[in-house]
Amino acid sequence: MRSRRFKQVDVFTAQAYLGNALAVVLDGEGLSDADMQRFACWTNLSETTFLLPPTSEAATAGADYQLRIFAPGYEMPFAGHPTLGSCHAWLEAGGVPRDPARVVQQCKAGLVTISRTPNAASPGGQRLAFAAPPLVRREPTPEASAALAAALGLQHRQIVAAQHLCNGPQHFGFLVDHTSTVLALEPDLAALARLMPQIGISGVGLVAVAHAPLAPGLIGRSNREARAFESRSTNASLQTADEPTVEVRFFFITGPQVTEDPVTGSFNASLAQWLIGDGLLPEQYIASQGLNIGRAGQVHVRRDADAQVWVGGDSVTCIKGEVLL
Repeated sequence: MRSRRFKQVDVFTAQAYLGNALAVVLDGEGLSDADMQRFACWTNLSETTFLLPPTSEAATAGADYQLRIFAPGYEMPFAGHPTLGSCHAWLEAGGVPRDPARVVQQCKAGLVTISRTPNAASPGGQRLAFAAPPLVRREPTPEASAALAAALGLQHRQIVAAQHLCNGPQHFGFLVDHTSTVLALEPDLAALARLMPQIGISGVGLVAVAHAPLAPGLIGRSNREARAFESRSTNASLQTADEPTVEVRFFFITGPQVTEDPVTGSFNASLAQWLIGDGLLPEQYIASQGLNIGRAGQVHVRRDADAQVWVGGDSVTCIKGEVLL
Protein backbone atom coordinates (compact mmCIF):
# COMPACT_ATOMS: atom_id res chain seq x y z
CA MET A 1 0.00 0.00 0.00
CA ARG A 2 1.02 3.60 -0.59
CA SER A 3 -0.50 7.07 -0.48
CA ARG A 4 -2.30 8.08 -3.67
CA ARG A 5 -3.87 11.41 -4.61
CA PHE A 6 -7.62 11.42 -4.12
CA LYS A 7 -10.59 13.72 -4.74
CA GLN A 8 -14.28 13.51 -4.03
CA VAL A 9 -16.26 15.43 -6.62
CA ASP A 10 -19.89 16.50 -6.86
CA VAL A 11 -21.11 16.20 -10.46
CA PHE A 12 -23.96 17.86 -12.38
CA THR A 13 -24.11 20.83 -10.04
CA ALA A 14 -22.36 24.17 -9.64
CA GLN A 15 -23.15 24.13 -5.91
CA ALA A 16 -21.45 21.51 -3.74
CA TYR A 17 -23.64 18.76 -2.25
CA LEU A 18 -26.56 19.15 -4.65
CA GLY A 19 -25.33 16.76 -7.36
CA ASN A 20 -23.97 13.19 -7.51
CA ALA A 21 -20.87 12.34 -5.48
CA LEU A 22 -17.89 10.54 -7.05
CA ALA A 23 -14.66 9.20 -5.56
CA VAL A 24 -11.60 9.61 -7.83
CA VAL A 25 -8.21 7.97 -7.26
CA LEU A 26 -5.86 10.03 -9.43
CA ASP A 27 -3.09 7.42 -9.56
CA GLY A 28 -4.43 3.90 -10.06
CA GLU A 29 -1.23 2.33 -11.41
CA GLY A 30 -0.26 -0.97 -9.78
CA LEU A 31 -3.70 -1.69 -8.34
CA SER A 32 -5.34 -5.00 -9.16
CA ASP A 33 -8.98 -5.34 -10.14
CA ALA A 34 -9.63 -6.75 -6.66
CA ASP A 35 -7.92 -3.75 -5.03
CA MET A 36 -10.11 -1.35 -7.01
CA GLN A 37 -13.29 -3.28 -6.30
CA ARG A 38 -12.50 -3.46 -2.58
CA PHE A 39 -11.95 0.30 -2.35
CA ALA A 40 -15.16 0.98 -4.30
CA CYS A 41 -17.05 -1.15 -1.78
CA TRP A 42 -15.45 0.79 1.04
CA THR A 43 -16.31 4.25 -0.30
CA ASN A 44 -19.91 3.02 -0.63
CA LEU A 45 -20.63 5.60 -3.33
CA SER A 46 -22.51 4.70 -6.49
CA GLU A 47 -19.20 4.87 -8.42
CA THR A 48 -15.49 5.12 -7.65
CA THR A 49 -12.98 5.71 -10.46
CA PHE A 50 -9.28 5.11 -10.99
CA LEU A 51 -7.16 7.13 -13.43
CA LEU A 52 -4.41 5.31 -15.33
CA PRO A 53 -2.23 6.00 -18.37
CA PRO A 54 -3.93 4.90 -21.59
CA THR A 55 -2.87 1.65 -23.21
CA SER A 56 -0.46 2.03 -26.13
CA GLU A 57 -3.24 1.30 -28.63
CA ALA A 58 -5.58 3.84 -27.05
CA ALA A 59 -2.82 6.44 -26.82
CA THR A 60 -2.14 6.00 -30.53
CA ALA A 61 -5.84 6.58 -31.14
CA GLY A 62 -5.70 9.83 -29.13
CA ALA A 63 -6.60 8.88 -25.55
CA ASP A 64 -5.34 11.23 -22.83
CA TYR A 65 -5.94 8.83 -19.94
CA GLN A 66 -7.62 5.55 -19.06
CA LEU A 67 -10.54 5.35 -16.61
CA ARG A 68 -11.70 2.32 -14.63
CA ILE A 69 -15.20 2.72 -13.17
CA PHE A 70 -16.41 0.59 -10.25
CA ALA A 71 -19.77 0.40 -8.52
CA PRO A 72 -19.71 -1.25 -5.08
CA GLY A 73 -20.46 -4.66 -6.63
CA TYR A 74 -19.02 -4.63 -10.16
CA GLU A 75 -17.00 -2.79 -12.81
CA MET A 76 -18.89 -0.63 -15.31
CA PRO A 77 -17.91 -0.24 -18.99
CA PHE A 78 -19.11 3.37 -19.05
CA ALA A 79 -20.98 5.82 -16.84
CA GLY A 80 -21.77 9.49 -17.31
CA HIS A 81 -21.19 11.26 -14.00
CA PRO A 82 -17.90 9.34 -13.41
CA THR A 83 -16.74 10.44 -16.87
CA LEU A 84 -17.37 14.15 -16.24
CA GLY A 85 -16.25 14.11 -12.59
CA SER A 86 -13.03 12.22 -13.34
CA CYS A 87 -12.19 14.53 -16.24
CA HIS A 88 -12.79 17.52 -13.94
CA ALA A 89 -10.46 16.00 -11.32
CA TRP A 90 -7.78 15.15 -13.92
CA LEU A 91 -7.77 18.67 -15.38
CA GLU A 92 -7.80 20.28 -11.92
CA ALA A 93 -4.82 18.12 -10.90
CA GLY A 94 -2.78 19.40 -13.84
CA GLY A 95 -3.74 17.03 -16.64
CA VAL A 96 -2.98 18.50 -20.07
CA PRO A 97 -4.96 17.10 -23.02
CA ARG A 98 -3.40 16.81 -26.46
CA ASP A 99 -6.19 19.00 -27.86
CA PRO A 100 -7.01 22.05 -25.68
CA ALA A 101 -10.65 21.95 -26.78
CA ARG A 102 -11.31 18.35 -25.81
CA VAL A 103 -10.24 15.40 -23.70
CA VAL A 104 -10.29 11.78 -24.88
CA GLN A 105 -10.98 9.13 -22.26
CA GLN A 106 -10.32 5.42 -22.61
CA CYS A 107 -12.74 3.15 -20.75
CA LYS A 108 -14.10 -0.37 -21.12
CA ALA A 109 -16.73 0.88 -23.58
CA GLY A 110 -14.02 2.41 -25.82
CA LEU A 111 -12.88 5.99 -26.40
CA VAL A 112 -15.13 8.81 -25.16
CA THR A 113 -14.63 12.42 -26.25
CA ILE A 114 -15.25 15.17 -23.68
CA SER A 115 -15.70 18.75 -24.91
CA ARG A 116 -14.57 21.82 -22.96
CA THR A 117 -16.92 24.76 -23.45
CA PRO A 118 -16.10 28.16 -21.91
CA ASN A 119 -18.79 29.10 -19.40
CA ALA A 120 -18.24 31.90 -16.91
CA ALA A 121 -21.01 30.58 -14.66
CA SER A 122 -19.35 27.15 -14.29
CA PRO A 123 -16.65 26.20 -11.77
CA GLY A 124 -13.28 26.81 -13.42
CA GLY A 125 -14.93 28.84 -16.18
CA GLN A 126 -15.78 25.85 -18.35
CA ARG A 127 -18.44 23.17 -18.71
CA LEU A 128 -17.52 19.62 -19.68
CA ALA A 129 -19.75 17.44 -21.86
CA PHE A 130 -19.21 13.89 -23.07
CA ALA A 131 -20.14 12.57 -26.50
CA ALA A 132 -22.88 10.03 -25.87
CA PRO A 133 -21.66 6.57 -26.87
CA PRO A 134 -23.61 4.58 -29.48
CA LEU A 135 -27.06 3.55 -28.32
CA VAL A 136 -28.77 0.25 -28.98
CA ARG A 137 -32.47 0.41 -28.24
CA ARG A 138 -35.52 -1.75 -28.83
CA GLU A 139 -39.20 -1.92 -28.05
CA PRO A 140 -39.92 -3.76 -24.80
CA THR A 141 -42.33 -6.63 -24.51
CA PRO A 142 -45.73 -5.68 -23.11
CA GLU A 143 -45.08 -8.04 -20.19
CA ALA A 144 -41.78 -6.36 -19.22
CA SER A 145 -43.25 -2.89 -19.55
CA ALA A 146 -46.32 -3.78 -17.49
CA ALA A 147 -44.30 -5.45 -14.71
CA LEU A 148 -41.88 -2.53 -14.34
CA ALA A 149 -44.69 0.02 -14.54
CA ALA A 150 -46.53 -1.76 -11.72
CA ALA A 151 -43.39 -1.80 -9.54
CA LEU A 152 -42.89 1.92 -10.18
CA GLY A 153 -46.53 2.69 -9.40
CA LEU A 154 -47.28 3.88 -12.95
CA GLN A 155 -50.72 3.61 -14.47
CA HIS A 156 -50.99 2.48 -18.10
CA ARG A 157 -52.67 5.78 -19.06
CA GLN A 158 -49.64 7.72 -17.75
CA ILE A 159 -47.14 6.01 -20.10
CA VAL A 160 -46.43 7.75 -23.40
CA ALA A 161 -43.60 5.45 -24.58
CA ALA A 162 -41.09 2.89 -23.27
CA GLN A 163 -37.74 1.56 -24.50
CA HIS A 164 -34.91 -0.83 -23.65
CA LEU A 165 -31.75 1.35 -23.77
CA CYS A 166 -28.13 0.17 -23.87
CA ASN A 167 -25.04 2.42 -24.20
CA GLY A 168 -22.82 0.19 -22.09
CA PRO A 169 -25.18 -0.23 -19.12
CA GLN A 170 -28.54 -1.90 -19.78
CA HIS A 171 -31.37 0.46 -18.84
CA PHE A 172 -35.12 0.77 -19.33
CA GLY A 173 -36.84 4.12 -19.88
CA PHE A 174 -40.42 5.36 -19.56
CA LEU A 175 -41.65 8.62 -21.06
CA VAL A 176 -44.67 9.67 -19.00
CA ASP A 177 -47.41 12.24 -19.29
CA HIS A 178 -46.34 14.99 -16.86
CA THR A 179 -43.61 16.10 -14.49
CA SER A 180 -46.07 15.69 -11.62
CA THR A 181 -46.26 11.98 -12.45
CA VAL A 182 -42.48 11.65 -12.21
CA LEU A 183 -42.24 13.50 -8.90
CA ALA A 184 -45.23 11.87 -7.21
CA LEU A 185 -44.27 8.22 -7.74
CA GLU A 186 -43.26 6.10 -4.77
CA PRO A 187 -41.85 2.90 -6.33
CA ASP A 188 -41.77 -0.52 -4.68
CA LEU A 189 -37.97 -0.90 -4.56
CA ALA A 190 -38.11 -4.53 -3.41
CA ALA A 191 -40.27 -5.40 -6.42
CA LEU A 192 -37.86 -3.58 -8.73
CA ALA A 193 -34.94 -5.51 -7.22
CA ARG A 194 -36.68 -8.79 -8.07
CA LEU A 195 -37.73 -7.74 -11.56
CA MET A 196 -34.71 -5.95 -12.98
CA PRO A 197 -32.34 -8.99 -13.15
CA GLN A 198 -35.13 -11.02 -14.78
CA ILE A 199 -35.55 -8.39 -17.48
CA GLY A 200 -31.77 -7.99 -17.87
CA ILE A 201 -31.39 -4.36 -16.84
CA SER A 202 -29.35 -2.55 -14.19
CA GLY A 203 -31.49 0.57 -14.06
CA VAL A 204 -34.96 1.90 -14.84
CA GLY A 205 -35.95 5.53 -15.12
CA LEU A 206 -38.68 7.99 -15.95
CA VAL A 207 -38.72 11.25 -17.85
CA ALA A 208 -41.42 13.82 -18.51
CA VAL A 209 -41.39 17.00 -20.56
CA ALA A 210 -42.00 20.10 -18.45
CA HIS A 211 -44.84 21.52 -20.55
CA ALA A 212 -45.69 24.03 -17.83
CA PRO A 213 -44.42 25.11 -14.39
CA LEU A 214 -45.64 22.96 -11.51
CA ALA A 215 -48.79 24.46 -10.00
CA PRO A 216 -49.12 24.94 -6.22
CA GLY A 217 -52.24 22.74 -6.33
CA LEU A 218 -50.08 19.72 -7.09
CA ILE A 219 -48.42 19.85 -3.69
CA GLY A 220 -51.36 18.25 -1.94
CA ARG A 221 -51.07 15.08 -4.00
CA SER A 222 -48.05 13.63 -2.18
CA ASN A 223 -45.75 14.56 0.68
CA ARG A 224 -42.76 13.46 -1.36
CA GLU A 225 -43.89 15.55 -4.31
CA ALA A 226 -44.36 18.52 -1.97
CA ARG A 227 -40.79 18.14 -0.72
CA ALA A 228 -39.54 17.97 -4.30
CA PHE A 229 -41.46 21.10 -5.25
CA GLU A 230 -40.12 22.93 -2.19
CA SER A 231 -36.59 21.70 -3.01
CA ARG A 232 -36.84 23.17 -6.50
CA SER A 233 -38.06 26.49 -5.07
CA THR A 234 -35.33 26.57 -2.40
CA ASN A 235 -32.50 25.67 -4.74
CA ALA A 236 -33.59 27.69 -7.78
CA SER A 237 -31.08 30.46 -7.08
CA LEU A 238 -28.24 27.93 -6.97
CA GLN A 239 -28.82 26.77 -10.56
CA THR A 240 -28.48 28.44 -13.93
CA ALA A 241 -31.09 30.93 -15.06
CA ASP A 242 -32.31 28.41 -17.67
CA GLU A 243 -35.44 26.53 -16.66
CA PRO A 244 -35.19 22.71 -16.94
CA THR A 245 -37.07 21.26 -19.90
CA VAL A 246 -37.57 17.77 -18.50
CA GLU A 247 -37.79 16.02 -15.13
CA VAL A 248 -35.92 12.73 -14.63
CA ARG A 249 -35.78 10.02 -11.96
CA PHE A 250 -33.65 6.86 -12.11
CA PHE A 251 -33.50 3.71 -9.98
CA PHE A 252 -30.56 1.31 -10.16
CA ILE A 253 -29.29 -1.92 -8.63
CA THR A 254 -26.55 -1.56 -6.03
CA GLY A 255 -25.65 -4.93 -4.58
CA PRO A 256 -28.89 -6.77 -3.75
CA GLN A 257 -30.93 -3.56 -3.46
CA VAL A 258 -32.37 -0.87 -5.71
CA THR A 259 -31.85 2.78 -4.83
CA GLU A 260 -32.62 6.16 -6.42
CA ASP A 261 -29.72 7.86 -8.17
CA PRO A 262 -29.16 11.60 -7.60
CA VAL A 263 -28.17 12.41 -11.22
CA THR A 264 -27.43 9.90 -13.99
CA GLY A 265 -25.29 10.81 -17.01
CA SER A 266 -25.51 7.54 -18.95
CA PHE A 267 -29.29 7.31 -18.61
CA ASN A 268 -29.73 10.95 -19.65
CA ALA A 269 -27.50 10.25 -22.66
CA SER A 270 -29.61 7.31 -23.81
CA LEU A 271 -32.84 9.23 -23.13
CA ALA A 272 -31.61 12.09 -25.30
CA GLN A 273 -30.67 9.82 -28.19
CA TRP A 274 -34.05 8.10 -28.02
CA LEU A 275 -36.32 11.10 -27.47
CA ILE A 276 -34.55 13.64 -29.68
CA GLY A 277 -34.24 10.96 -32.36
CA ASP A 278 -37.99 10.33 -32.25
CA GLY A 279 -38.82 14.05 -32.23
CA LEU A 280 -40.18 13.98 -28.68
CA LEU A 281 -37.64 16.47 -27.27
CA PRO A 282 -35.89 19.52 -28.75
CA GLU A 283 -32.27 19.31 -29.87
CA GLN A 284 -31.13 21.27 -26.82
CA TYR A 285 -32.59 21.09 -23.33
CA ILE A 286 -31.85 20.91 -19.60
CA ALA A 287 -32.88 17.93 -17.47
CA SER A 288 -33.55 18.26 -13.76
CA GLN A 289 -32.91 15.23 -11.53
CA GLY A 290 -32.65 14.44 -7.84
CA LEU A 291 -35.39 16.62 -6.37
CA ASN A 292 -37.09 13.73 -4.55
CA ILE A 293 -33.92 12.95 -2.59
CA GLY A 294 -32.87 16.50 -1.78
CA ARG A 295 -30.58 17.17 -4.74
CA ALA A 296 -30.85 19.70 -7.56
CA GLY A 297 -28.86 18.21 -10.44
CA GLN A 298 -28.92 19.73 -13.89
CA VAL A 299 -27.89 17.92 -17.07
CA HIS A 300 -27.26 20.04 -20.17
CA VAL A 301 -28.06 18.14 -23.37
CA ARG A 302 -27.60 19.13 -27.00
CA ARG A 303 -27.45 17.45 -30.39
CA ASP A 304 -25.03 18.99 -32.87
CA ALA A 305 -25.21 19.33 -36.65
CA ASP A 306 -23.65 15.88 -37.07
CA ALA A 307 -26.40 14.32 -34.89
CA GLN A 308 -23.95 13.69 -32.04
CA VAL A 309 -25.58 14.03 -28.63
CA TRP A 310 -23.50 15.78 -25.94
CA VAL A 311 -24.29 15.44 -22.24
CA GLY A 312 -22.75 18.04 -19.96
CA GLY A 313 -22.78 19.58 -16.55
CA ASP A 314 -20.78 21.32 -13.86
CA SER A 315 -18.55 19.62 -11.27
CA VAL A 316 -17.26 20.81 -7.90
CA THR A 317 -14.39 19.30 -5.88
CA CYS A 318 -15.51 18.79 -2.26
CA ILE A 319 -12.59 16.77 -0.81
CA LYS A 320 -8.88 16.78 -1.69
CA GLY A 321 -6.28 14.56 -0.06
CA GLU A 322 -4.65 11.15 -0.13
CA VAL A 323 -5.81 7.59 0.36
CA LEU A 324 -3.78 4.56 1.38
CA LEU A 325 -4.06 1.94 -1.37
